Amino acid sequence: MADANEQDRKDKPNGSELSERERQVLDAVVRTYVDTAEPAGSRTLSRKFELGVSPATVRNTMSDLEDKGYLFHPHASAGRIPTDRAYRVFVDQMIRPATLSTLERESLARELDPAGVSASAVERIVRRATRALSVLSAELGVAIAPRLREAVLEKLDLIRVSSEKVLMVATLGGGIARTVYVDLLGDVPQDTLTTVAAVLNERLAGLTLAEIQRSLPDRLRDARADDTPADDLINIFMQAGAELLDPVAIDGPDVHLGQTSVLAAQPEFQAGGRLKNLIELTERRELLASVLGSREHPGGLQITIGGEHGAEALNDFTLVTAEYRVGTLKGVIGVIGPTRMPYEKVIAIVDYTSSLVNRILAS
Repeated sequence: MADANEQDRKDKPNGSELSERERQVLDAVVRTYVDTAEPAGSRTLSRKFELGVSPATVRNTMSDLEDKGYLFHPHASAGRIPTDRAYRVFVDQMIRPATLSTLERESLARELDPAGVSASAVERIVRRATRALSVLSAELGVAIAPRLREAVLEKLDLIRVSSEKVLMVATLGGGIARTVYVDLLGDVPQDTLTTVAAVLNERLAGLTLAEIQRSLPDRLRDARADDTPADDLINIFMQAGAELLDPVAIDGPDVHLGQTSVLAAQPEFQAGGRLKNLIELTERRELLASVLGSREHPGGLQITIGGEHGAEALNDFTLVTAEYRVGTLKGVIGVIGPTRMPYEKVIAIVDYTSSLVNRILAS
């Protein structure tokens, strides 16, 4: 019978089977637990909220919500705690729109003031935004740099570093720059590097990295500099340049994180084991890059809770993210925090911050 009930729950949209009283009690439990980080009891709910029923009725309703998978209690004498399913219903159906105060908006604007950083320093602006998100939301600000497959190459510079090593600087649309070290077989003077860079820019500037990777050998096949060392270097780029300009290889540091300390101060992470899990999560940049990079934002914000991430390391966390754009490129910015999150406030903060970042980058 338990298995049948579980399957029945999965077949119904979240919250569709709840009565009005159950919805009111569920809303009260979520808000109480978010505020206090303590399991919510029936007497507390009756005193705090105008539910119009006795504590005994509230207690029975909470028991029904537990049977339906929306609440659980950590030990026999405790009040109830929301499950991921409860948070999902709360986010989708119960939250009330929140707005930032004038002071909060001004604080964000000051932190992201484009006059304080180079207008072309996209990653610097995004890093500052993640720090601001951490401080304002008391969650961990996160962001992923734009994926570069469709980034347009504006200019290539070749800079001599040593007798057998060259630094290739690729300046991309939107003010993004990436550097790659190139090993050479022998000493190449800077004059030759400048000549080769001119040939490469003539043939490649204005193309996306994806286009360059697909067609670079063909584009350089008949390129000549009327200089034997330069022609030899052009041949090297013709053979290996597609690999050097691979969008994946030069994507750079994908994930930016804000201040972990604000999250570590939350009650969920006072126990050593959970704090250790938090620290390990912040070190798993590839996992965070994968999760953030796969997110879609067709309706604006995206909120995923606990097991919805499909990654066990994120089972105790909620991600609230939005999209930002640099020309045709897209990145993701938002916060990660425990599932016990002040959703209404965090949603307002992430939404405003992403719109502010977009305005700055568009200018």
